[in-house]
Amino acid sequence: MVYITGDIHGSLSPIYELFEKHSPAIDDIIVILGDVGLNYTGTLQDISLKRAMSKLGSTFFCIHGNHENRPQNIASYSEKEWNGGRVLFEEDFPNILFPVDGDIFLLEGKKCLVIGGAYSVDKYYRLSNGHKWWPDEQPSSAIKEYVEEQIANNDINIVFSHTCPAKYIPTECFLSCIDQSEVDNSTEEWLDTIEEKLDYTAWYLGHWHTNKHIDRLHFLFHDVECL
Repeated sequence: MVYITGDIHGSLSPIYELFEKHSPAIDDIIVILGDVGLNYTGTLQDISLKRAMSKLGSTFFCIHGNHENRPQNIASYSEKEWNGGRVLFEEDFPNILFPVDGDIFLLEGKKCLVIGGAYSVDKYYRLSNGHKWWPDEQPSSAIKEYVEEQIANNDINIVFSHTCPAKYIPTECFLSCIDQSEVDNSTEEWLDTIEEKLDYTAWYLGHWHTNKHIDRLHFLFHDVECL
């Protein structure tokens, strides 16, 4: 079984609730759609969270968000092949996997494309208050090119991303304290071009802290769905 849920931002409470309600087996997969928060502080706090999550036993498939460092930037991570794509993992936590953006994974017989990253609307607040922020939070030009090559050469059934195509941006989720004219929507605008080229079954995403469906898009926060 593949369970899918949204951002947890370093809090395991939504994951514990998922386990209490659904009782995932050790060979089940839990997809977290970005902003997992396990690579945020770079301190023992991250290690403590990973240790607690790893002990739950299932495999965690963690999409890259915008409130966390990319594992490619962290020396403790190694790369391996998993279900048709590449993932990064740490030897101490082998069941916590971070997929490479643009790779395609075979889950329950479905070809699943991963596209992580988004712009942080709280970027300047974080920078001015000494909080963590990473300049590579959004997909690079190289990642975008790779994704475009992948969809040109493969049929895609499912998309896992952090944010959504621009046409589906949920404006009701805008924060009143943010000047939207200052927000960089380039990732969402690029995802528009990707969505137009795909004949997919479902697209799952987090980022917007809402639970709803629009067409074939599944916006998830703390709700849980099965693939």
